[in-house]
Amino acid sequence: MAAFGLLAGGLTALATGGDALASANATTALGSNWYASAPYLMPEDNSPPDVAAVMDATGQKAFQLAFILDSGGCKPAWGGTSSIDTDTTMPAVIQKIRDKGGDVSVSIGGYGGNKLGQSCGTPEATAAGYQKVITKYALKAIDFDLEEPEYENTAAIHNEIGAARILQQNNPGLYVSITTAGTNAGTGWFGQQMLNEAKSQGFTPNNFSIMPFDGGFNGAAAQTDALVKFNGLLRTTFGWSEAVAYAHEGVSLMNGRTDAAEYFKQADFQTVLDFATSHGLARYTYWSVNRDRQCPGTVDPGLSGSCSSVAQADWDFTKYTVKFAGAVPPTSTPSASPTATASPTVSPTNPGGVCTDPAWNAATTYTNGNKVSYAGHKYHAKWWTLNEVPTASGQWGVWADDGAC
Repeated sequence: MAAFGLLAGGLTALATGGDALASANATTALGSNWYASAPYLMPEDNSPPDVAAVMDATGQKAFQLAFILDSGGCKPAWGGTSSIDTDTTMPAVIQKIRDKGGDVSVSIGGYGGNKLGQSCGTPEATAAGYQKVITKYALKAIDFDLEEPEYENTAAIHNEIGAARILQQNNPGLYVSITTAGTNAGTGWFGQQMLNEAKSQGFTPNNFSIMPFDGGFNGAAAQTDALVKFNGLLRTTFGWSEAVAYAHEGVSLMNGRTDAAEYFKQADFQTVLDFATSHGLARYTYWSVNRDRQCPGTVDPGLSGSCSSVAQADWDFTKYTVKFAGAVPPTSTPSASPTATASPTVSPTNPGGVCTDPAWNAATTYTNGNKVSYAGHKYHAKWWTLNEVPTASGQWGVWADDGAC
């Protein structure tokens, strides 16, 4: 995908003691059907919802917490800034989910930011970094989200796939998913390179999932066609039959408006769900629970990290992942369900003040430290980005708001 964006007492032991959290939850595990249906959630960004209320309203038991990045020196941190050693939000969220009989998977990588595979040097060092995350949170599942700009780096992908293989060997029963960009051909050149790397290392995860959006997709028919073509790539690469390939294939969707202004509504999710169940796909998930609510005011204010920009009831899209897991969502929404809260939208016109930084341009590629002005504010990019509107609470959190001009 062209984007993936992140993840609050009596919780002192959870906040400061990874061993305490691991010990308290060492036996927590769900069936693989729940890890295969876990939608992405950012508990530290994009107006995070009350996850307990989401569970009550939908029946969803597992969530894919995003994202682990490198904070420098091969050190795992949420969003690349909140060290797993000191972060207090994630342990509390994980405990809340597990207290309700659920569990989590943690997603590493995502779109933009510095990944461990880029900085750790070897598969072994990369795996050691991720093992700290597994141990800290007593994980039974982990997701490798391999995309821009990491998956264009051959050495980084070698480290990531090697790390996934090592973690799979060292953590018996660990559920491992690999997520990468989808195209109308299934996946692109770099996605195929990743599959070739996995084959060369003799590594087979629970699934390889593609993200069929942000690539010129027009509705569910284009998405299911991409899944058929990706099945062909899996068959060619690994020598699998069609059925075996589908049993190792997954799909990761985006609800509502995408970065590329594609629109995927409830009917599209149902169509892809029907395809996934009828073809025996191994995974069906989406980005993100934070966006699974209607935007306040104007239904479609543009791309948002905290609402879908389409007409919907709260948590409509999460109910599709529940169905993929083989469960039946509740027929009514509990009164405790939170109301939609979205980040404020801004007008692209300057509301006042004189901006001296160059105006943001949708066609310009920006990298770490690049400065722009937009809607009367100054921003700087935290990592590589293209065509993401600058807002402090943007979809992927790439822009830092430096204040009004």
